[in-house]
Amino acid sequence: MKKHTTKKLWMGICVTMTLAFSAGSFVVGTDTTHAASADTADRVIATGSEFMGVRYQHGAPAGSTDSFDCSSFTQYTFAQNGIELPRSSRQQSTVGTFVPRSQLQKGDLVFFYSPIHHVAIYMGNGKLLHTFGKGGVTITDLNSGWWNSHYTTARRVL
Repeated sequence: MKKHTTKKLWMGICVTMTLAFSAGSFVVGTDTTHAASADTADRVIATGSEFMGVRYQHGAPAGSTDSFDCSSFTQYTFAQNGIELPRSSRQQSTVGTFVPRSQLQKGDLVFFYSPIHHVAIYMGNGKLLHTFGKGGVTITDLNSGWWNSHYTTARRVL
C-alpha cells in the first residue's frame, strides 16, 4: 500500500513541477508582436535619422541616397529594415492598417493634404521624420502650425 501512495505522490510532484516550469511560456498578456514592431520602428527611425539634412528633390529616384522626396525617403528607410512600400505617398497611404491620430505609434506613416501628396514617419512624442523643402531630411512637430492643420491620415505598416 505504501509503494502505491509514494508512486502517486511522485507523479503528482512531477506533474506540478512540469506545469510550474512551463507556465512561463503561457504568460497571458505578453505582446511579442508589439515588442518586435517597436524594435523595428526604432531601427527605421535610426536609419532615417542617418540622412538628416540630405537635400529634398521632388521626384528623386527610388533607392538614391543623394537626395530624397518624401516617399522615396520613407520607401528607402523602411526597405533598409525589411519592409517594402510602394513608391508614391498616395500609394503608401493604402498599405497597412488605418491608425487614428490619437493612437499613433513610432514607425507609423503619417499623411498630409487631400488628395495625399506628403508622407512622414511618426517618431513618437508628436515628432515627424521626413523631407521637404530647403532643409531636406528633418524633424518637425506634428502638433503645430501647418503640419497640424494639414494632417490627413496615418497607416501602420509594422
